Amino acid sequence: MLSREDFVFTIGYDGPSAVVDKQALQKYGALSTKELAEKGLFRVAYLSALYSKNPDEMKVVVGIYNKTAGAFDTVSSHLDRLFGVFPVEVSRSIVL
Repeated sequence: MLSREDFVFTIGYDGPSAVVDKQALQKYGALSTKELAEKGLFRVAYLSALYSKNPDEMKVVVGIYNKTAGAFDTVSSHLDRLFGVFPVEVSRSIVL
């Protein structure tokens, strides 16, 4: 299983390996889910909330997203499709 940081900053896949954005990881890797959402990094914040499996974190991301975008999405809405997030099981990462 990938670490939180590798999972959150994955930008694609190369076979059985996740490709991780090194610059984003270094710049934002220490931020919490809420801090990522407050910076407008909604896809990354959404991935962080998914990784934590904490419904409260998901509510925070959705709330900040709705306030910023003027949307009315819910936790159970189409956010996976909106952010292009689909669960994939990988155990390796390549940091580029």
